[in-house]
Amino acid sequence: MAFEELLKQAGGAGLFQTLQVITLLLPAIFTPSQMLLENFSAAVPSHRCWAHILDNSSEIPAGLTREAILAISIPQGADRQPHPCLRFRQPQWQLLDPNATATNWSEAATEPCVDGWVYDRSTFTSTIVTKWDLVCDSQALKPVAQSIYLAGILVGAAVCGRASDRFGRRMVLTWSYLLIAVSGTVVTFVPIFPLYCLFRFLVAFAVAAVMMNTSSLLMEWTSAQARVLMMTLNSLGFSFGHILIAAVAYGVRDWALLQLIVSTPFFVCFVYSWWLPESARWLLSTGMLEQGLQELQKVATINRKKAAGEALTGEAVLSAMQEEQSRTQAPAGLAALLRIPGLRLRLWVSMMCWFAFGFTFYGLALDLQALGSNIFLLQMLIGVVDIPTKVGTKVLLSHLGRRPSQAGSLVLPGLCILANMLVPHEMGALRSTLAVLGLGAVGAAFTCVSISSGELFPTVLRMTAVGLCQVAARGGAILGPLVRLLSIYSPSLPLTIYGAVPILSGVAALLLPETRNLPLPDTIQDVQNQ
Repeated sequence: MAFEELLKQAGGAGLFQTLQVITLLLPAIFTPSQMLLENFSAAVPSHRCWAHILDNSSEIPAGLTREAILAISIPQGADRQPHPCLRFRQPQWQLLDPNATATNWSEAATEPCVDGWVYDRSTFTSTIVTKWDLVCDSQALKPVAQSIYLAGILVGAAVCGRASDRFGRRMVLTWSYLLIAVSGTVVTFVPIFPLYCLFRFLVAFAVAAVMMNTSSLLMEWTSAQARVLMMTLNSLGFSFGHILIAAVAYGVRDWALLQLIVSTPFFVCFVYSWWLPESARWLLSTGMLEQGLQELQKVATINRKKAAGEALTGEAVLSAMQEEQSRTQAPAGLAALLRIPGLRLRLWVSMMCWFAFGFTFYGLALDLQALGSNIFLLQMLIGVVDIPTKVGTKVLLSHLGRRPSQAGSLVLPGLCILANMLVPHEMGALRSTLAVLGLGAVGAAFTCVSISSGELFPTVLRMTAVGLCQVAARGGAILGPLVRLLSIYSPSLPLTIYGAVPILSGVAALLLPETRNLPLPDTIQDVQNQ
């Protein structure tokens, strides 16, 4: 490949690449914090109806404890705790009789929480649930907010992939940083829930652009030998993001302040991202030879290859790129991805693998309150387990190759899910081991599909293809939680689907070509020659 030779002259694994991955690591850590934020900012605390005699201190009768007043004001729920959505119309004094039975209150007149709710603020001082009372009849609005956020990532992936192929990786990345910073900050001050959903949608739109363009810039500025290392370091940002949001949320229990803390760093990212060079590979592939030459010379200087940088003249670049520029190419657009058989197969299989990742991860691991009581510890453990998994994946990708690693990382979590269906609930240790193993494999699948999908498509179409893959992942993320509703037909049906989808996708991944240590294709002809 002509560009691989140019990159080798400028340095494909030097000081510049080190500075680049460090520069991109800060937003790579804070980006998953935006995605996982609602595990804490939208946590649902224990709650009950506001009751006059109980919560109006001037009306509390003398000689009665708060527990006694609670018993005559709020009926018991299914778990013998105060009912979260009902209260007695009138105090039920007869319940103070020690001989009172359930019929004494179950037949009493109740009413909804017409005067609002009282929330347990021992864990969180404020969440969006307590701010807008997203409980009882309004409890469906919380998953609606999550679905709107995921829809924002889906739309962002579809739009920003094509925009990056047209306007450049760095330009889209820079303005996406600003959009996250502004929208994430505005979210903390909005007075009504619909505006909250709107600005979270905009945050998600930009998050999709950041994820895609960060990966593309790292891959397109790195040699084939160092590419896996750089992408592994980038994916570790997601792992550290798990740990970061758990630590910050543990110390900051107010949702608005937490939202502000994870959003304002993107103002810093916006400022320093102007230093980042545009992808020279993209510049040259789109015919902007002069700008591409300038970026290559800048990188050569940073990599302390000044002589090589001076040798990178316009004539040298034009000569090196002449083969690519002279090739007859099919129009570089979405139609080419769907029309050319080799590209079409790569696109559909890659989209299937991304769908399986989003479907499995968001279907099983997003609602931490359903997995345990200590959501801070759970979030921390997910990140801690993910780190050695990502490092191990780097070794597998380098030695086994992309195709078997990607297939295995999708088949393994599917097998763990199906195996868990056969393990009795009494064998808790074995079930936990299978769950951790499956979760680790899902993290490995993210690294594998990120690297593989970037290497399978030519530079002129890479971001369009990656954008479509991100759309598939977000489609899976939106559908994943909805599968739980099928449990009304059969308790085992959701787990069967969660297990079958990644297994089928893993088998399909074996149809993809192996790309280990191959240079990135720049043109459609390069793909056809592989």
